[in-house]
Amino acid sequence: MKAIYFDNNATTKVAEEVLEEMTPLFCELYGNPSSMHTFGGQIGRRIRGAREQVAALLGCDPTEIVFTSGGTESDNTAIKGALAAQPHKRKVITTRVEHPAVLTVCRDLENHGYAVIELGVDRQGRLDLAELQEQLDEDTALVTIMYANNETGTVFPIDHVSQLVANEGAIFHTDAVQAVGKIPLKLSQSHIDLLSLSGHKLHAPKGVGILYVRKGTRLSPFMLGGHQEAGRRAGTENVPGIVGLGKACELAAANLEEENSRVKRLRDKLERAIVEKCPDCRLNGDTGNRLPNTCNISFEYIEGEAILLMLDKYGICASSGSACTSGSLEPSHVLRAMGVPFTAAHGSIRFSLSRYNTEEEVNYTIEKLPAIIDQLRQLSPFVAKQAH
Repeated sequence: MKAIYFDNNATTKVAEEVLEEMTPLFCELYGNPSSMHTFGGQIGRRIRGAREQVAALLGCDPTEIVFTSGGTESDNTAIKGALAAQPHKRKVITTRVEHPAVLTVCRDLENHGYAVIELGVDRQGRLDLAELQEQLDEDTALVTIMYANNETGTVFPIDHVSQLVANEGAIFHTDAVQAVGKIPLKLSQSHIDLLSLSGHKLHAPKGVGILYVRKGTRLSPFMLGGHQEAGRRAGTENVPGIVGLGKACELAAANLEEENSRVKRLRDKLERAIVEKCPDCRLNGDTGNRLPNTCNISFEYIEGEAILLMLDKYGICASSGSACTSGSLEPSHVLRAMGVPFTAAHGSIRFSLSRYNTEEEVNYTIEKLPAIIDQLRQLSPFVAKQAH
C-alpha cells in the first residue's frame, strides 16, 4: 500500500533533485573543504554556492548564513549564544506555544537565574502583543518567538514583533522552521536578528539546517574547535547535507507560488469536507492567517491516537501534533495554551500537506475519515454517557 503522507510538518521526503545534487559528494567528491589541495577546494565552492541559494530564499546576505545540524541546534545556539554575549541582562521573553527546542531551553534558563516570561495566546493561537509590549524593558536580553506554529499553522506578525523588540534594544530570534519555503521572507527588510531553519522540513535531508545571524548581532559561538563558518560554528562541514539544503532552498523559492495556491486549495478542500461530514469538530488556529499547508482539527469525545491508528490502516499518515512530543499522553501544550477544551484537545489531528500531495489523495481521505470518526464515536464512553 502506497502511503498517503499528510505529515509534512514532522518531516518531508527528500526531493529527487536534492538527492541528485548530494550523491556525488559521498564517494566521488569527498574532499575536506578546508584542505589546501584542489580536490578539497572544489568542495568549498559547492558550500559557497549552497550558502548563496539559502540566502536567496531568505532574502539576506550569504555571509549571514551559518550551517548547523538542524533546527534544534540553531535554536540552542541562538538562545544561549545571545545570552552569553549579554551577561548583564537577565530576562528572556518567549511564548507558551513554542516548539520544545525553544521552550525547553528557555525553561531551563530559570535554573540559571534568568527571568523567563511566556506570553499567552488567544483561542485562535494569536499572540498577545499588548503583553509583549508590557514585558519589554531594558533588562530584556532576548525575545524568541516562532514565525509560524508547527501544530496549528498560525503565523505570528514577526515583522511587527521584531520592530518592537529592536526599539527596546533586545535581540530577537525566531524559529522559522515551519515558515521557510511556505511563505515569502525578506530578512534584509526586517528587524530579525537570528532565525532558525531545518532542512528536513523543506525536502532536504535530516541533519542539516542554518542559523541566520544578522550582521552586527552579538552572538557567542556555541561550538568551539575550528575555524569553520567564520569561527561561528566549529566542526567539519556536512557537505552533502549543505549542498542538498542549498538545492532544496532553490526549489522552495521556485515553488512558493504553488505552496500558496494549489497546496492551499487542497488543504482547504480537505478541511471543508471534514467539517461538513464530521459533527462536533472544530478547526484550531487562526484560519485567516495560517501556513498554506496546515490543518489542525479537534474531534470531540474521541482520542486522536485512535483516529491515527485507523487512518494508518488505510495508508493515511497524519499526526496528533508535534512529532517531538508524540510519545506523550498529555494533550498538546499548544492547544492547552489556546484554551481548547480537554475533550477536544485529546482528539486533535494535524494534516500537513506538501507540493507532492495530490487531489486524489485528498479525495481518498475525505472518503475514509468520516466513517472512522463515526465508528470511534460509537465506541466512545463520553458519547454513550451523553446518550443516557
